[in-house]
Amino acid sequence: MRIGAATLVLALPLLCLSVSSCGKKKRLPPASASPAPLPSTAPVLNAESGLASWYGYPYHGRRAANGEIYDMEQLTAAHRTLPFGTWVHVTNLTNEKTVDVRITDRGPFVDGRVIDLSHAAARVIDMIGPGVARVRLDILSLPQLPAMANLFAVQAGAFKDRSRADTLRAEMERQYGSARIVLRDGAPPLWRVVVGQEASQSRAGRLAEQLRSELGNAFVVRLDQSAGQ
Repeated sequence: MRIGAATLVLALPLLCLSVSSCGKKKRLPPASASPAPLPSTAPVLNAESGLASWYGYPYHGRRAANGEIYDMEQLTAAHRTLPFGTWVHVTNLTNEKTVDVRITDRGPFVDGRVIDLSHAAARVIDMIGPGVARVRLDILSLPQLPAMANLFAVQAGAFKDRSRADTLRAEMERQYGSARIVLRDGAPPLWRVVVGQEASQSRAGRLAEQLRSELGNAFVVRLDQSAGQ
């Protein structure tokens, strides 16, 4: 069959486009260096600001709240409510130096402080000398947790004397129905009294306000499943 000149003229541009597209490879966007996105089930957490402190001895070499042996020369930190295994980007607002740390412990239990850094992490952002610094915390990644792990309580007190902790625990249990003692290993050890078992931080926060009116000091803490005694 003979092909007309007009038909051939129309076909050539289409053939060129086809050959051109076959000869070029698609360029994929470069891989991102940022952390993997949080799972859709993870809560949305805003940046948190406040004072950071750091800790070394007498906790170095002792068991942290997550069960690991605390090494003050690793990039770890203590936080009252973030799940163990959370990665946090810490910015020293005095000098803009930053460090990424993994949450392995509970604390600090001082009003106004939001995180306790390891010695190594504090050194990275130049806060060893001052001891404390104003910081901003940005969540990099959260571990996936079962629903039962998202429980909160209120720390009503912390004592070096176990008998005093027992007395407060018994009183809190009479008033609020649920109280327990959690050991923080150290030299000497610290006996923490935590009250309640709430399904959200906001509900635990209301309980904390009530306890502050009675005791003068109380903090919302994550109720770790392996921590109760």
